[in-house]
Amino acid sequence: MSLEAQLDRLTLAGAKAMLDNKDATSVELVDACVARAERLDPKLNLFITRTFDQARAKAADADARRARGGELPALLGLPIGLKDILCTKGVRTSAASAILENFVPPYSATCVKKLCCANHGAGAISVGKLNQDEFAMGSSGENSHFGPTRNPHDVTRVPGGSSSGSAAAVASSAVLAALGTDTGGSIRQPASHCGIVGIKPTYGRVSRWGVVAYASSLDQVGPMTRTVEDAALMLGAICGHDEKDSTSLPDAVPDFTTALTGDIRGLRLGVPREYFGEGLAPDVEHAVCAAIDTAKKLGAEIVDIDLPHTRYAVATYYLVAPAECSSNLARYDGVRYGLRAPATDLLEMYTKSRTAGFGPEVRRRIMLGVFALSSGYYDAYYGRACQVRTLIREDFSRAFEHVDLIVSPTAPETAFKIGERADDPLRMYLSDILNIPVNLAGLPGMSIPCGADDAGLPVGLQIIGRPMDEATMLRFGDAMEKALPPRIVPNHAKLAGT
Repeated sequence: MSLEAQLDRLTLAGAKAMLDNKDATSVELVDACVARAERLDPKLNLFITRTFDQARAKAADADARRARGGELPALLGLPIGLKDILCTKGVRTSAASAILENFVPPYSATCVKKLCCANHGAGAISVGKLNQDEFAMGSSGENSHFGPTRNPHDVTRVPGGSSSGSAAAVASSAVLAALGTDTGGSIRQPASHCGIVGIKPTYGRVSRWGVVAYASSLDQVGPMTRTVEDAALMLGAICGHDEKDSTSLPDAVPDFTTALTGDIRGLRLGVPREYFGEGLAPDVEHAVCAAIDTAKKLGAEIVDIDLPHTRYAVATYYLVAPAECSSNLARYDGVRYGLRAPATDLLEMYTKSRTAGFGPEVRRRIMLGVFALSSGYYDAYYGRACQVRTLIREDFSRAFEHVDLIVSPTAPETAFKIGERADDPLRMYLSDILNIPVNLAGLPGMSIPCGADDAGLPVGLQIIGRPMDEATMLRFGDAMEKALPPRIVPNHAKLAGT
């Protein structure tokens, strides 16, 4: 069997073992991923910028270094992908927006350096910048200047968003793993829709320096992988204090892989009543409840809990996040960098540049944010939203006095049809209703596959942990992954026929 044919079942840890045992080289791994990417990209629209030649050159360097022996970086020579919102020195970083279409950063984000630098980081190799919703604003992958990404399980459906390309590329094995960002569910929701593992770390765990900002009090970078073990490897590589990010936490980074003991006996799992109400698809509820029963059989204790302010989370998020986005995106004015439209005076240039440079969803959120922050409305909207955010955080604090983890569906339904919600933004916003509270509270959360709906589309189980307790979350996720039905692999024969 060719190496490309093995990719569907090959994990990051498995590929590392192949390199260690000399069963493959980094060049062969990169070539296999590139071959898969070239075959699927025209169907799925995974990449905004391909760096295949650069990846092959770095793979050859990694093979030479491995041949010399000595201590090696943890992920040396393993092909991964990067969401296009992460700055990469010398490689275009567009945030999927026309306004940054030709922006080439002079530096790399801290998380990129930690993951990809062969001298001071883990040594992974990026094969390209992956598609996403523009400036990470979206729940479907449809809001990209470069066109929508498609779900590898059904190309007529969305992969989720905003880390759409990262989720679809990992699920279809065009890369072994990827980085995404999660501001309101943008790692966990697409992970659920594509049947992979996705982690949003505790706010401050991973540096935001070099991440194109959307909502600075909510944005977090995290891994998207095919197994929990791979997620633990990736998370360990990108965590840690960064003096360039004032919100970066100084806590030590544990070896997350040591938490994967397979034993969850005695863990107390909170099941919030508010997450199983109106709008939850019956087949999603069935799969998640079956997963909770599995956890009980493995020795976990199930505890019903209440998170009473959950019903205010979407409204709160869509005041806080747009307010921060309207401030962060004010820098794209056509003067310093980015798209500049021809005009006869300064005001006309601002207006034309921002109108041409931003897509409809980004313009909508900027207007929402400007209104929420405007004189006379600040206290009534943004100020009150910040107060409710505190109440949501306190709900979780009270719950964690009685439980170790909280479990729920990741998304209320499986992947929907492309275009189905394009004209209904409120319905689109409700796609993240089960994820947004975690961002508002700054907690770690992850999604693991837990079955399928009646159409065979993946369903995700969301696991929420205490602040800085990613280790317990990973321990539970790993045990559940081994006990639940295996991850659904996209049907490549069906994909080839599309």
